[in-house]
Amino acid sequence: MATPHYIPKNLKGETRLLIIFSVKSLVSTAIFAAIGGILYFIFSMLGMKLVGVIILLLLALIGYGLGTIKIPRINGLKFTKNIEGDSLDEVFLRYIKFKSNKKIYSYTKEEK
Repeated sequence: MATPHYIPKNLKGETRLLIIFSVKSLVSTAIFAAIGGILYFIFSMLGMKLVGVIILLLLALIGYGLGTIKIPRINGLKFTKNIEGDSLDEVFLRYIKFKSNKKIYSYTKEEK
């Protein structure tokens, strides 16, 4: 007699910190906020603290989005079929690797 087997759920989800942050989004937010902090320091020395705060918040928001947003499948756009479900940072890193590849391939017709 066959016995039923327990099939576990997909538990590959990311751990959440501070309710809205995953580990990856917290790290990317911190990195971009650190860059924004440096720019805030430069702008505050020039007497433009408000501009520095705006740039700091904008960069932190970009870092959060880069670590959090996943690409959805949009039927009207052909390229989203290949990158559906991937994180924005993974897509961005793959694009940088693709553009940094300086190899040139030439294909010639074979003669019969």
